Amino acid sequence: MRHKFGYKKLNRTSEHRKALLKNMLNSLIKYEQITTTLPKAKVLRPQADKIITLGKTDSLHNTKSLISKLQDIKSANKVKKTLAKRYINRKGGYTRIVKAGFRYGDNAPMAVIEFVERDVEAKKVDRKKKETSKSKDKEKQATA
Repeated sequence: MRHKFGYKKLNRTSEHRKALLKNMLNSLIKYEQITTTLPKAKVLRPQADKIITLGKTDSLHNTKSLISKLQDIKSANKVKKTLAKRYINRKGGYTRIVKAGFRYGDNAPMAVIEFVERDVEAKKVDRKKKETSKSKDKEKQATA
């Protein structure tokens, strides 16, 4: 029985665990889908749901709480402007955990945690767009 155990410690100190969860929350909000180990995903899920619920109510207190928890204004703005509006009619269950096999090396169970009804284009936020072959040809002619 797991009675009277408050949360999973993930074999980390409290400061390391807080930093890990904050970084994973920011990544989940930015990309809307991340791959991690199954225990970390299970700890992250309630945190992410609480962040979305905070963003749904538009008040100064909730905005300051979001910024305090995420330590990132861009993530807080995305929660308030896009994610909260997307889930305005949903009463919970904003995230989904899909098991993704086992990691090579240590055989740790892996999982993909993602937002339900996620934006597929959010995964491509940091990727640079490939240049067309015409612009590359113009660069070669200019340098030659």
